[in-house]
Amino acid sequence: MPAVPPPVPATPPGRLPRPARRSVLRYGAAGLGAAALAGLPGAPALAQGRNRPELTHGIQLGDPRPDGAVVWTRADRPSRMVVEVSHRPDFKDSRVVRGPHLLPDNDGTGRVRITGLRPGRRTYVRVRAESDRAESRVVEGSFRTAGGGGAIRFTWSGDVAGQGWGVNLDLGGMPVFAAMADREPDFFLHSGDTCYADGPLQESVTLPDGRVWRNLVTEAKSKVAETLAEFRGQYAYNLLDDTLREFSARVPQIVQWDDHEVTNNWYPGEVLADDRYTVREVDVLARRAHRAFHEWQPIVPSEAVDGRIYRRISYGPDLDVFVIDMRPYRDPNSPGTARYEDILGRRQADWLVRELTRSTATWKVVASDMPIGLIVPDGDAIEAVANGEPGRPRGRESEIERVLHRLHRAGVRDVVWLTADVHYTAAHHYSPERASAKEFTPFWEFVSGPLHAGAFGPSELDPTFGPEAVFVHAPPRANTSPMEGYQHFGEVEIDRESKEFTVTLRDANGDGLWSTTLTPERGR
Repeated sequence: MPAVPPPVPATPPGRLPRPARRSVLRYGAAGLGAAALAGLPGAPALAQGRNRPELTHGIQLGDPRPDGAVVWTRADRPSRMVVEVSHRPDFKDSRVVRGPHLLPDNDGTGRVRITGLRPGRRTYVRVRAESDRAESRVVEGSFRTAGGGGAIRFTWSGDVAGQGWGVNLDLGGMPVFAAMADREPDFFLHSGDTCYADGPLQESVTLPDGRVWRNLVTEAKSKVAETLAEFRGQYAYNLLDDTLREFSARVPQIVQWDDHEVTNNWYPGEVLADDRYTVREVDVLARRAHRAFHEWQPIVPSEAVDGRIYRRISYGPDLDVFVIDMRPYRDPNSPGTARYEDILGRRQADWLVRELTRSTATWKVVASDMPIGLIVPDGDAIEAVANGEPGRPRGRESEIERVLHRLHRAGVRDVVWLTADVHYTAAHHYSPERASAKEFTPFWEFVSGPLHAGAFGPSELDPTFGPEAVFVHAPPRANTSPMEGYQHFGEVEIDRESKEFTVTLRDANGDGLWSTTLTPERGR
C-alpha cells in the first residue's frame, strides 16, 4: 500500500468558498456555516446554549434499493432528525419521516432508511433538525430509485485525501466528485479508503514542476488518528468540501472500507512499530475507526451481515451488489506461502458463495476492497491476495480459489469484480486457460482509482488465476498529485433491454479512457 507522509504542525482551518465546476447540482447541500469548519480534534463539538440547531455537514444518501435509500445527517447540538420526502420538487405531496435523536454519544450523527417509494422515480428530500425550541435550516437532496425503463448507471472508485493531497481550494476542493456528478449516476460504489486516518496533511507541498499544492488543514488532519474524536475528524474533514457534499446529497453511496480508515496495511492483532502512534494496538484503533465509520457514513449497521460492513444490495432484477470486507477477518500479513490463509474468513466466504448462488439478478457485482491478481506487498509480506509465486494457490489465494471453484460448480455466471486500492485504473480478464488454478469460470475484474489521492502503479500481476491486463492507465512515477491527470473513476451502464454490461474507465474530468461491453451468459 502507498506510504503516507510524516505528520506536520496543525494550521488554522479556512472557510471553503464555492468551488468552480462544470455544473452545479440543483439539489445540493446548503446552510453549512462556521460550525462545519471548527478546528477541533475531531468533528465540531456539539453546541451549547444556542436555540437553533445546525446541520453541520449536509446530508448523505446511501445503500439504495428500488423502494428507497438511507438518509444521513449531523447536527451541532442534541436534536431530532426529520426528513420530508416527496416525488415532486415543490413537496406538495410530501410525507414526513421522523428519524433518530442526534446526540453526543453518536457525535450528533443519525440516519434513517426511507422506504415505500416508487421504483424508477426521482425522489426529493428535505432534512432538518428539531430541538425543543427551534429547528435548523433545511438541507435538500434528491435521488432516483431503481427501476423504470432507463439503463442502470453507476460509478465506482476509492481513495480520498491520501498521500498528502487533501482539500485544495485552488482546485475547488476535490473536483472529481463534480465530474462523477455530471455523469448522473444512480449510485456510487465507494471501494474503500474513504479517508486516510494515517495520513496527516501539510499546509503546502511543492510539486516537481515548481507548482505549489495547498491543503485545507484541520487539527484532526494534522496527526495520525488515534482517539475516537480524531477518527471522527477524518470524515468531518472530507465533508468540508462543497463538491463532495453536493455529490453526497444527490448520489446514493454504497460504502466499504479498506485499510486507511484505520492505518496502512493493518490486520487483527497487529502491534505497530510506528513512532507516530502512542496507541500501538491495532485492535484498539480498529474499534474506534469502525465506530467512526458507521457514525459518519450512510450505512445502517443492522443491514450488514454481522453488523459490520459486508452485505448485499439488491438493485432490481438486473443487478445485485455484494459488498465484501477483506480487513477484520484476515490472517496476519505473511509471505503468502502457507497452505491456506484467510482474507475473507470462512463465515464471509460461505455467505458470498451462498448469496451469489441464490441471486437471480442478471449481473452480480462483487465490490471488493482489494484486487485478486495484483501483487500488493507489505514489506516482505503480502497485503492483498496474490503472493507473486507461480504454481498452485497458496496463502490467501487458496481461500479465493475455493470461492471461485464453488461458484463454478454451482453454475453461477455473469459475476464481475470491481475494486480500487492500487491507485491507478486497469481492466483484468481472468481465465483458467492461462491459470494454474483450473476450476473456475472466466471473469473480469475492473480497477479504478484514486479519486483524490496520490497516484501509483502499475503493479505486477500474479499468474495463479490467469489474469491478463487488457488496459492500464498509471502515472510515470509514484505519488503524483491530483493536478497531474491520473485520478480515475469507473462507470457501469446496464441496458434494460439487451442486458449488456458496459464498463468505461474514466479520468478525473469524466473523459473515457477505455470501454468494453459484456454480454450476459444468462446462467443462474
